[in-house]
Formats: sequence, C-alpha cells, structure tokens
Amino acid sequence: MVHDLYATAEVRDAVVERLGEDMAPDGVVDRGAVASHMFASAADRHWIETLLWPRVGQRMTAWRDEVDRRRPRPPAAVVEVPLLFESEMEEAFDATIAVIADEALRADRAAGRGHAAVAERTARQLSQAEKAARAQYVVVNDGTPEELETALSAVLDKLCR
Repeated sequence: MVHDLYATAEVRDAVVERLGEDMAPDGVVDRGAVASHMFASAADRHWIETLLWPRVGQRMTAWRDEVDRRRPRPPAAVVEVPLLFESEMEEAFDATIAVIADEALRADRAAGRGHAAVAERTARQLSQAEKAARAQYVVVNDGTPEELETALSAVLDKLCR
C-alpha cells in the first residue's frame, strides 16, 4: 500500500514540496532517496509517517470491507505491516503475527535487498523481542523461505479453525 501511495500525485507532490524535486525524478518517487531523508531526520520521518499512516489505515479498512463482502468469505485475509506496532495499527486486526529473526541476519537480508541506512531503520523500529511480546503469534524466520512458509501456514491453520 505504501508503494501505491508513493505513486499517487497527492503523495508524490507532497514529497517533492517537502524534500525537493530530486525526490521524484521523472515524476516517480525515488523511495530509496526518500528513505535516506526519513531515517536521517526525526522531523522528516515524523512528517512522512503523518502523511502515509492515515492513508494506509484508510486503504486497509477499505480493503478489509471489500474482503468481508466476498461470498464465499475467504478463510483469512492477511496484511503485511512492517511497522504495525510502531504505527499503532494492531487493533485493526483480529490477530497479529510477528515474524522475527536475529538482528544480524535481518541486517544482511535488508542490505541484500538494497536497503540503505539499515542501522537507522532498525533503530527506528521496535526490537524483535518487543514485537514478539506484543504479537499473538511469533514465527522465527532464520531458515529458508520454504521453512518460513511452512511456519506461517501452521499459524494460519490455527487461525482458520
């Protein structure tokens, strides 16, 4: 949803107005450049959170309403929210699952995906232990993608009973 929001004229224009034209070369928001600003400045981070999080909440609510109208209803509807607890959106969900991993492994994975300012991102987020304490279910992601899929499937099986 955040990626989609960055593609809207409303968010793109707000980002350009706040941070400058170089944040949206050719009219497309450069999320990496924006992230560099956001994690370097508490004021800019607060500004982007204030811009994005209410819109994410509105879109999630609209999506969930649409899912609830489906017949037959799906057994589950899953939303990935990287900053669920930080954004205080957990009450919008029937259940929460924290997918956690060792910090060094998380940093390696983030760097492998080309994420800049990994240490700054991690410092902004709750610790893995805090997320695990707040979530109803915890899945440790220290293995293969197939192992993660199996573990998440087991949680979904419990939730759908």
